[in-house]
Amino acid sequence: MDTITASNKGYSTDLFVVTFNHVKESTDNGSKIHVLLSFGQHGRELITSEVALHLLYILTEKHKISGVDLSSFEKMLENLVIKMVPMENLNGRKRVEGGELCDRRNGRGVDLNRNWSVDWGKKEKDYDPYEENPGTAPFSEPEAQIMRELSKSFKPHMWVNVHSGMEALFMPYDHKNTTPNGASAHLMRSVLENLNHRHFQDSCLVGSGGGAVGYLAHGTTTDYMYDIVKVPMPFTFEIYGDETASTSDCFKMFNPVDKTTFDRVINKWCMAFLILFEEGLRNLQDAQVVSQGAVDNWIPMGGDLVERSVARKSSNEKRKLEGLDLGMQELRTYFRLFIISTVLLMFMFCTRISKNRNRDTDEQST
Repeated sequence: MDTITASNKGYSTDLFVVTFNHVKESTDNGSKIHVLLSFGQHGRELITSEVALHLLYILTEKHKISGVDLSSFEKMLENLVIKMVPMENLNGRKRVEGGELCDRRNGRGVDLNRNWSVDWGKKEKDYDPYEENPGTAPFSEPEAQIMRELSKSFKPHMWVNVHSGMEALFMPYDHKNTTPNGASAHLMRSVLENLNHRHFQDSCLVGSGGGAVGYLAHGTTTDYMYDIVKVPMPFTFEIYGDETASTSDCFKMFNPVDKTTFDRVINKWCMAFLILFEEGLRNLQDAQVVSQGAVDNWIPMGGDLVERSVARKSSNEKRKLEGLDLGMQELRTYFRLFIISTVLLMFMFCTRISKNRNRDTDEQST
């Protein structure tokens, strides 16, 4: 387990990244399928992190789910390297544990699943500034910055962003009511439909997030993973939801409140991930998707996330690249403000001219 720390304008966070690499010595990491999983991106969805911890326990120690022997998955796991972030939004989780049970945002009020650059900042008619604050710019939040760098260095073949609120298996896109075209879309849908049929008896909602969930979401992680990082299989899973819960009872809406339901959700979704790994591995191998990079590209050094290629650069060059990235974000923000100011000034100017003309007309008529 590695701890990564990042900060931005006085706000900082820690992320814990766990790497599971079965039979590490005997298999070439470069030939393995890379799986990146994130849980707890929204603070109020506590059940997601519980699934993460139980999944790690099953992979490393228990090897059973509800008495079912998992030895049949052993060979499959030899072909995977899994990186897992059990709690992406640590500061948001602290707010929820402090009593703000409906809060999904991070420690300074930003929705981390709206802080990514694909279609960032666009607002729908039903936009809720409390729920969906996208931040001041794409990747303004340290949590999103860490996850972006992790995705770039690890180069996953499969990505899953785990949420709660309903039961569904989503693929891109979130920001529009369509799915991608071509072979990649067929591959993703095939994996989800097989998982839904094998494990959920076709009870889960399957499709694009934007088309199936009932609203469009802009600046999401999964859309970035597909469009920018080029992950072949990026998914969003919704693992639990209580439709009978009052909208004011957020804990019950997003999390099971009795032990029987809790155990059922944990066991069901831990098994679902094992089947996902199996389906994903088979489909990726059939499609002859080769590894995009070795796991050793990601090197923790003093709690900082670096890539080997970045580590070789001089410190001055690295600072220039970081400054350029932040500078471009600020330039985009200033440009938007400039456009808004220009429009307001034009409006005031036209209004003033209109008033002067009306006054001249009145004086002439008098």
